[in-house]
Amino acid sequence: MLICAVILGFAFTAVAQDNQKAEFKFNEEKHDFGKISQGTPVTTEFVFTNIGEEPLILTEVKPTCGCTIADYTKTPVKKGDKGVIKITYNAAVIAPFSKTIVVTSNAKTPQKYLTIVGEVIAKAAATSSK
Repeated sequence: MLICAVILGFAFTAVAQDNQKAEFKFNEEKHDFGKISQGTPVTTEFVFTNIGEEPLILTEVKPTCGCTIADYTKTPVKKGDKGVIKITYNAAVIAPFSKTIVVTSNAKTPQKYLTIVGEVIAKAAATSSK
C-alpha cells in the first residue's frame, strides 16, 4: 500500500509540474508568402504568447537551410506576454519552396516547427528605351 501511495504521489507531482511549465500559443505556425520575385528577400514574424505559468525561454531557433535567417526574442517571455520569431527568406532560386524552422525552448512542448512556403518567380524583364 505504501509503495502504491508513493508512486501515485510522484505521478501527481509530475503532472502538476508539467502544468506549471511555459507554453507557446502562436498566431500562425505556417506562413504563405505566395509568389515573390527572385532576389527579393521576404520577411514574416511569427508572434507567440506564453500561456504557461513559468517564463518561456527560447534556447534555439534553427532554420533547416542556409537560405533562411531567424531572429527571435532572446529574453524570457513572462506568462501572458508576447514574443516574436522573425524569419527572412532570401528568394535566390526560382522554384516553389517549403522551409521548416525548429524552435527549441523550455516549454511543455520543447520543440515547435514553424513553416514558410511560397514560390520564387523570375523578375519581369526590364525594358529600356535605348
